Amino acid sequence: MTTAHASQPPPSAPPRLPGPVDQYVSLRIPVCGPTDTAEDVLALLRATPHDSVADVAVCTQRRTPSELLGLVPLGVLLAAPTGTRAVELVDADPPVVALGHDSEQAAWKAVRHGESSLAVVDQDGSFHGLVPSSRLLGLLLRAHDEDFARLGGYLASSSAARVAMEEPVARRLWHRLPWLVLGLAGAALSAWVVGLFEGRLTADVQLAFFIPGVIYLADAVGTQTEALVVRGLSVGTSLRTSLRLEALTGPMLGLLLAAVGWPAIWLALGDAAIATTVSIALVAACSTATVVAAVLPVLMARAGRDPAFGSGPLATVIQDLLSLVIYLVAAVAVMG
Repeated sequence: MTTAHASQPPPSAPPRLPGPVDQYVSLRIPVCGPTDTAEDVLALLRATPHDSVADVAVCTQRRTPSELLGLVPLGVLLAAPTGTRAVELVDADPPVVALGHDSEQAAWKAVRHGESSLAVVDQDGSFHGLVPSSRLLGLLLRAHDEDFARLGGYLASSSAARVAMEEPVARRLWHRLPWLVLGLAGAALSAWVVGLFEGRLTADVQLAFFIPGVIYLADAVGTQTEALVVRGLSVGTSLRTSLRLEALTGPMLGLLLAAVGWPAIWLALGDAAIATTVSIALVAACSTATVVAAVLPVLMARAGRDPAFGSGPLATVIQDLLSLVIYLVAAVAVMG
């Protein structure tokens, strides 16, 4: 029985995300051999301070480097008879990652296994150390913080957002003006598109009543998709599966909204043509919004850009323009 390595001084600042799991590994954790008894291991825990005692690493040898056989949770160890050997208590299938593995993906692997610790091995497969539950929690909290900051349109994390609250005017303009210019260009293009359909809107002004609603609902559906895709990028889930499911979800949401909207509009206005126009536009706009919201962050991530930008003003401008065009084209197709 031994401790894996000598203790390392704690970092002066939280590790940066994303990054390798190496920065979270604890080197001062309890390690025992397969024939050590529960009594021996408990004596080790009492005699030596450790960064975490939630799990005991059982290796082929008492000293590292050696092969990891599994982990023994503290609760299992305390409940075992004193003469029980560690190999009889071991969880032989713990979450294990190699040095250099993405930290957030590694944390989610531990969560899916339902374990308190994450085992880390080197390139040769030898046991290197554990990421204890406290560091897993801190990692996931920082990742959660950054994901929500990204969805809010910030460049890095909510800490940067707090700093932005105290920035001088010049810096505020630098961070915000480019996106506002993009929005202004989108608004000008939207006005030009509406002008192309001026005759149709003049013929039945009630059509204009539903433009904000169609655009808003498409944006709302797109925002939900953006949240899922950006989160998926950060935790390493299958993007192909996510894109396929979102491509099916968008039309289904549009159909459900249309099913609710058609009778409500028809009862309110007594105009089946307008109700049909809005319903068709909702199905098409929601379908398009999910595709834009899902594909844009992926493309930006593959281009080496922060996918947060894909879930901000750029996606909104594109979705708004497409929703507007879809609605007006549907009006012409249905009402002439």
